[in-house]
Amino acid sequence: MGRIKKILPVKLICGLIAQNENNFLAAQGLLKRKFARIDYVSPVFDFKLTDYYEKEFGSNLKRQFLSFSKLIDPGKLPAIKIATNKIESKYFRNGMRLVNMDPGYISASKLVLATTKDYSHRLYIQKGIFAEVTLYYRNNTFNPWEWTYTDYKSAEYIETFNAVRKIYMSQIKNFRNKIY
Repeated sequence: MGRIKKILPVKLICGLIAQNENNFLAAQGLLKRKFARIDYVSPVFDFKLTDYYEKEFGSNLKRQFLSFSKLIDPGKLPAIKIATNKIESKYFRNGMRLVNMDPGYISASKLVLATTKDYSHRLYIQKGIFAEVTLYYRNNTFNPWEWTYTDYKSAEYIETFNAVRKIYMSQIKNFRNKIY
C-alpha cells in the first residue's frame, strides 16, 4: 500500500493569445487582481503554427505566458480554469473575445494545462474541466509528448517554461519539510 503524502504546491501559469498586445496588458491586470503578483512575463511570440483561433480573433495573433508569485494547490486548477473563462467572457468586442486564457501549472516534473475539451490523453478533474500533462521534465529541460501542441514544442516556449521552473524550484525550497 502506498503512503499518502502531502502534496507540494505548484506554480500557476497562464498562456494568453490575442491580436493586440495591449490586450495582454489588460489581461495581466485582471489576472494579477484575481490570483497574485506576476513574477514572470515571457516575450511576446507570434502565434502562427495554427489557424484555430483566427475565425474568432483575426489574424496576426500573438502569444505570451505569465507566472504568478503565489504557489497553489494543484487541486485548485478546475476553479482557476472556470475563473479565467469568466474573465474571458466579460471582455468581448463585436461578439469576439479579446484574449484567450489558458491556465495551467508547472511542478518539478511537468507542465499541466487545464481545458474544457476531453480527449484520450486528458483526465477529467472536476466541474467540466480536464487536465493534460503537456510537457515532462527530464535531462534538465521540458520535453514534449506526441500529443503536445506544436507551439509548446518550440525552443522558445521550452526556454520560457524552463525559466519559470527555475523560479518555482527556488520557491519550493521553502516548502520542503513543512506542513502547509
